[in-house]
Amino acid sequence: MGEIIIKEVLTRKDRKEFIYLPAKVHKDHKGWLPPIYMDEWELYDKKRNKSYEYTDAVLLLAYRDKKPVGRIMGLINNRYNEIHNEKHGRFCFMECFDDKEVFHALIKKVEDWAREKGMVKMVGPLGFSDKDPQGFQTEGFDTPYFITAPTNFPYMVRMIEEEGYTKNVDLVNLVARIPEEVPVVYKRALAMAARKEDFRIVEFTKKSQLRPYIVPVLELMNQTFMEIYGFVPLTDKEKNDLAKRYLPILDPRFIKVVEDDKGLVGFAIGMPDISEGLRKANGKILPFGIFKIIRESKRSKKLMMMLGGIKKEYRGRGIDAIIGMKILESAINAKMAVTDSHLVLEENSRMRGEYERIGGQIVKRYRIYKKDL
Repeated sequence: MGEIIIKEVLTRKDRKEFIYLPAKVHKDHKGWLPPIYMDEWELYDKKRNKSYEYTDAVLLLAYRDKKPVGRIMGLINNRYNEIHNEKHGRFCFMECFDDKEVFHALIKKVEDWAREKGMVKMVGPLGFSDKDPQGFQTEGFDTPYFITAPTNFPYMVRMIEEEGYTKNVDLVNLVARIPEEVPVVYKRALAMAARKEDFRIVEFTKKSQLRPYIVPVLELMNQTFMEIYGFVPLTDKEKNDLAKRYLPILDPRFIKVVEDDKGLVGFAIGMPDISEGLRKANGKILPFGIFKIIRESKRSKKLMMMLGGIKKEYRGRGIDAIIGMKILESAINAKMAVTDSHLVLEENSRMRGEYERIGGQIVKRYRIYKKDL
């Protein structure tokens, strides 16, 4: 086998190889879920992705016999490091064939890059924030993949641990069957909250109704997610970008907000699973991929819970019961079969408890690793 050459991604041609390499690595990977390629081009473009304004980054490709055989991204999120008083580099979006030498060359190169910039620890896989795919999947490889979660082969876990990386945090994915009717425990909690509190639930039937709530919801997310590992508050530009990215595929039926006289105090955002649509579109939105994605989302019987939050001073006052009941009502009316928690930090007992309350179980586990430099 030929010599391994590590090359920094500098040109559009390089970036194209970086973006499409995973499709080659996973060519025979049953169930692999392609990314949305339109988003990928923006994600790795320093002029279009606003996160580069506060992040140092390097994209690297590994070549053997003049063919691309691996990739990795190195990041230093300066905002996150400043907020948390850390000097941590990150690696993310790593892909390679089952080749220990290539894996080692890539991880070592990005470690050297971070060390030269004064970092003392490496963590990952972890992107710009927790909104990017994070961690290597370590359990549940026989269950379906879903959007914004890693789709790595098991050998990636073996190779990162052989490089001296150990557990930093775990994330879990829980799935629960949707009951035929709202559980009594939710109805009781809702009744108690209604007697003691003056909250109102806001529900939606059209996307146009969502627009006035987009910025307030994302501002509340900034407030409520500060304690979540890996989260970085969104700038105004990032809020607008995130809204534009997801508004076309959101289903208003599965978005709930709770208000009182002072304003927004809680929210939850769910959406039908679009994974099958992404596969059929092969990750391409244009010219006709978007129609495949929308069609499959309408057929989906799995509800993915993407985001949710409650103001800290309002927790423990029944808002979670209000939101949970209304989400379940909408899912039952839509004849959904299962609900999926997406990625939840292992120690997030509140969120895990909501799923366990309706019989939810962990089906996948993902690990973010760490190593001193």
